[in-house]
Amino acid sequence: MEQILDAAEYLFSKHGLHGVTLKDVAQRVGAHHTLLNYYFTDKKKLFDAVFARRAGVTTALRMQALDQYDADSKGKPTVEGALRAFLDTDLDLYIQGGEGWKNYGALGAQASNTAEGAELMDQHFDPVVLRLIGLLKKALPDCAEEDIFWGYHFVTGALMLTLARTGRIDRLSGGKCKADDFGAVKDRMASFMAAGFLDICKPRSGNA
Repeated sequence: MEQILDAAEYLFSKHGLHGVTLKDVAQRVGAHHTLLNYYFTDKKKLFDAVFARRAGVTTALRMQALDQYDADSKGKPTVEGALRAFLDTDLDLYIQGGEGWKNYGALGAQASNTAEGAELMDQHFDPVVLRLIGLLKKALPDCAEEDIFWGYHFVTGALMLTLARTGRIDRLSGGKCKADDFGAVKDRMASFMAAGFLDICKPRSGNA
């Protein structure tokens, strides 16, 4: 089963849900396609299983990190501290977890921009995202709620683009930046996004 899920994860990360067949997965595993049909009645069920396998791991780790940060900050979280608990914990999985986790990241990035994938994001990740939102509200008590949600929207967009590993940043930077250098991203992303939150949460003259 792990071989099947690994093979499907790789193929879905490259070609998306609609670009892969059960037969493709079977060929990558080196098995007859009837084996796939035995475990999964259709491709969507296999896709859902691939998505769920690692979602539980990253969600649990990030929820634990957010809870620990909340306790450590004694009810006075900072924006960057909350973002680091959420982002750095996830990025560590992609840094340390090998190619399988990187494939999952690319799959998630691709899926998050489709209707089917958005439903899976809702199902698996809403609780941990809302836990982060709660901490951000504590850190920014005077910030308009919609600005906090927009801020998260921008955070997740940057994270998904990073996980996609398209190589565009490599070409734009002339090789100074590498799409798979998640360590460099970890060093910068939470600080960058925290500054953005603090800026959009400033009182705006048009709202005075």
